[in-house]
Amino acid sequence: MSRILVIEDDPAILRGLADSLRRESHEALTAADGEAGYGLISQKHPDLVILDLMLPKMSGYELCRRVRAEGVTTPILMLTARGEEGDRVLGLDLGADDYVTKPFSLRELLARVRALLRRAQPPRTLLDELRVNDVAIDFRKYQATAGGRPLELTRREFQLLRVLASRPGEVITRPELLDQVWGLDDYPTTRTVDTHIASLRAKIERDPANPERLLTMRGVGYKWVP
Repeated sequence: MSRILVIEDDPAILRGLADSLRRESHEALTAADGEAGYGLISQKHPDLVILDLMLPKMSGYELCRRVRAEGVTTPILMLTARGEEGDRVLGLDLGADDYVTKPFSLRELLARVRALLRRAQPPRTLLDELRVNDVAIDFRKYQATAGGRPLELTRREFQLLRVLASRPGEVITRPELLDQVWGLDDYPTTRTVDTHIASLRAKIERDPANPERLLTMRGVGYKWVP
């Protein structure tokens, strides 16, 4: 779970973003003006800030300038008016990391949030090979066998399994799996993850209806049990 601060003076947008982030298993903090947001950055140390540029009391530009001058490296995602290229350029020059233009696609915004959070984390080492039951998988060559016979896995299934198996025992949320495997350019739904997990279970579990390795954490995501 990441702590995300939303600084936005439009109550409907503020509430909608906070609710959406909580549904993605994040902790959402909110502020309706620049001064309150600036204070929360210092007090709560969020993992990411979603920042509207046109704010009362302290503009998003000034807030961004101040926190960067103080050495704060927290990723900042700007919200800007559509077509205002100058706003985006100035915000990026002041230290923002990315932007979304209003009116925005919620799916795109959440994808960009996931991407920024991922970039802020140290890189993880991924497995090159995996053996489970009588299944042997070479992730570098995209090859798999079951009992010595070729096993057909799709590229997405290879990638999904590699991410999960590289973090044994750790629950990985559906949104994080979407970001890791499908990336920012695609905006599939979390049901896409569920479908691929079901397919993987059918191919590598002894009893797909009672999986031993690919376990569901209801309402959160999945984990790999070695």
